[in-house]
Amino acid sequence: MSSIFVVVLFVFVVLGVPILILILLYNKLIRLRNRAENAWHQIDVQLQKRADLVPNLVETVKGYAAHEKGVLEEVTKARSIYSQAGSVKEKADATNMLTSALKTLFAVVENYPELKANQNFLLLQEELSGIESKIAYARQFYNDVVMSFNNAQQTFPSNIIAGWFGFKPKDYFEIEETKREVPRVDFK
Repeated sequence: MSSIFVVVLFVFVVLGVPILILILLYNKLIRLRNRAENAWHQIDVQLQKRADLVPNLVETVKGYAAHEKGVLEEVTKARSIYSQAGSVKEKADATNMLTSALKTLFAVVENYPELKANQNFLLLQEELSGIESKIAYARQFYNDVVMSFNNAQQTFPSNIIAGWFGFKPKDYFEIEETKREVPRVDFK
């Protein structure tokens, strides 16, 4: 009886433990991938909220700054490009374009004191500011999860499991290089 127990124990150790490790590592990769996808969807929700605000913002500004047609068209074009973007990289590029267009729009608004005092514009601006904060937080969370997922795919022994099951690294949600430059302040 004891020799059967030893054989069963030996078979379990030789086969069972590696299979258990395989299952645990595979499940870890699945959890991290799902977490990254969930984090991306959280960013996407906030980006869509921002994109949905743009038409209201453009209409409000249009009434005051009708001759700033080029700026308004650029914001509308950037929103359209965002709506058509599919991958994380495309969404990031479109988001950077929309952010740049909105910055230009807000720079133009500085020339219209009555628009800056408009209650509807102020509410839209405040809502946009809140969404921007949520986007920044969601981007940071997403990039942290992507780092964990990518690290798990690149470290031993889970890199073997990732290769066997076709796991691919996720892209980070990055801002464009020009946004990283330190602003210059000139008090002339």
